Amino acid sequence: MKDVINLKVKWTCQKMKIFCEIIHNCYSKIFYENWPFWFAGVLIGIMSILTFTWERPWGVAGGLKNWGDSFFYMTGLYSQKPSSPFFTASSILTIGLLYGSFTSALMSKQFALRPSSIIETIKGILGGSTMGIGAAMAKGCNIGGFYSAISSMSLGGICMMIGLFFGANLGIRYLYWELDNIPSSPTKKIHNIKKKRKQFNFFQLQPFLGFIGLLLAFVSMWFYAQNAYTKIGGLLLFGILFGVILHRSRFCFVRFFRDPFMSGEANMVRAVSYSIIISLIGFAILKWTGLRGEMVFVTKTFWFGGLFGGAIFGFGMVIAGGCGSGSIWRAGEGHIKLILSTISFALTTSIVNKIIQSYPEIKKIMGVRVFLPEYITYGWSIFLIICIFCFCSLLFTWNERTEKFIIEM
Repeated sequence: MKDVINLKVKWTCQKMKIFCEIIHNCYSKIFYENWPFWFAGVLIGIMSILTFTWERPWGVAGGLKNWGDSFFYMTGLYSQKPSSPFFTASSILTIGLLYGSFTSALMSKQFALRPSSIIETIKGILGGSTMGIGAAMAKGCNIGGFYSAISSMSLGGICMMIGLFFGANLGIRYLYWELDNIPSSPTKKIHNIKKKRKQFNFFQLQPFLGFIGLLLAFVSMWFYAQNAYTKIGGLLLFGILFGVILHRSRFCFVRFFRDPFMSGEANMVRAVSYSIIISLIGFAILKWTGLRGEMVFVTKTFWFGGLFGGAIFGFGMVIAGGCGSGSIWRAGEGHIKLILSTISFALTTSIVNKIIQSYPEIKKIMGVRVFLPEYITYGWSIFLIICIFCFCSLLFTWNERTEKFIIEM
């Protein structure tokens, strides 16, 4: 009898051990291994459709502008009180993005305050400020002014795409000039940080802190639902999921515009193209069926605001080392340079947007709203945009092999 009991205990322990190994392997696949770009692009496209179905398209710059408006109101510079960042749709998506990347970094044992050299820190601040100017002109960053705008079939979004390519090209040329003319200074205090990591064993504690962070997020969503803010709670969830996807895949839209001319790689071009095509089809169905307004995220930026705002934004994101969404998820990971870049983005886009709105002449120059289906029908609009991104994928895949477009140092 005793032998039978021992065998059962041993068998149970073996089963539990196998089960724990399966859980550990799944956890490692999700949080310790980087997700493929194409997979992240597909997820982002699906998430974009779900977010629009729930309330509104995904955006980042609007939330940062709200943060800047709130800061300047508290300091007395603005007289009109903005909506609370915790109850504004655009802001809560951006808060969710930052929080999602932060909890994902904890779950992956990748969170750490990462200092940069003085030159890199200054570049982060200047790059963020430049992105803020461009986002104010283009009525959105790489998400709202480019990704969601093109998904919404806005011609202003295509103008921003052209501007982003041009600005990124200038940014690369500046970086090459900087390498030749400005000596780089090493980042300090990195070794001290490593010693502290070993001393406090913070990395081993991070997954537990990340799990607690996720529980707090669900508590927050429950709070919103209990107080008649169910849509805001849902947007918080979507923002968190965007943050996790971007962080785990290291997905950054700046690579779509930079890599073909710098390293020749086209992985991000293909991933973003897949994502936009998926998002476009979903947006078109929602708008064509009347479930969502046709003019949602059709920006008044054709052509000046989209083109020149995109060029300014593109230059800034290359200098900063991250686009609007990329800067935020890296800030959630602890990069001080990108934290400062995000802050300068928020403050600058608030001020520049205030200036544009205060002067009707400037506002008029930014452009008009052009919704493609009003001119060439839904079918042809979808076909045109799909052709544009298929062409980009094929062209830069060819460039990946031939290195035809790579800018020489």
